[in-house]
Amino acid sequence: MAELPAAHSSASRAAALATAFISLRHGSPGRGWVLREVRRARREDIADVGHKYHLEFILEDVFEKVSTVNCTAEVLYHLGNKNSAPDVQFTIEGDLKNTDEADNTFYNRIKSLKKELEAENIPDRYGNVSPEMEPIRALAWAASGYVIWQNSTEDTKYQLAQIKHVKQVKRTDEYLEFDYVILLHENVSQEIIPWQMTVLWHPQHGVEVTQNSRQPKHAVD
Repeated sequence: MAELPAAHSSASRAAALATAFISLRHGSPGRGWVLREVRRARREDIADVGHKYHLEFILEDVFEKVSTVNCTAEVLYHLGNKNSAPDVQFTIEGDLKNTDEADNTFYNRIKSLKKELEAENIPDRYGNVSPEMEPIRALAWAASGYVIWQNSTEDTKYQLAQIKHVKQVKRTDEYLEFDYVILLHENVSQEIIPWQMTVLWHPQHGVEVTQNSRQPKHAVD
């Protein structure tokens, strides 16, 4: 097993993927995670299987920069199979901040709307996000973790750049459903990629991406 500098690009890519996966599992309209710092990274070459990264890193809450958690993760990139998502296992040290109140407030607000929510360009060209759109962005942040996890390789590093468009889909059950078109920034190639995703969410059941697809660039021009 080889020790890597914490700032090594491959360690940063693996940690970014682990962060996206944790955001998918533990993100909500009241909480989103970003990678603050990689503390330690090691790479293990497993013959005929792939490369496994053993990571120690710190995450911070996008809403409260002072709120951080320490994490460890193992990320396994499979050799030769680009269609197989990396395996990610993680541990979060300590207890996460309870977001039930914020999540339930958002849920009840959306459920009480007379007309389905619709918005675009979050954040705007100046980087601003209105307070009422912060939970919509946090939900997209969590859901984009699924897209990032499913499409990452050892040579990519994705992050949500912007919500181009979001529209609530009317439902008769307890779930909230949103149709998003997002822009993903791929850090290595500097490519900006439009992506559609249909997202279900309920405070008791978490985030689920039921459909997603890469979009042609002209679709958001």
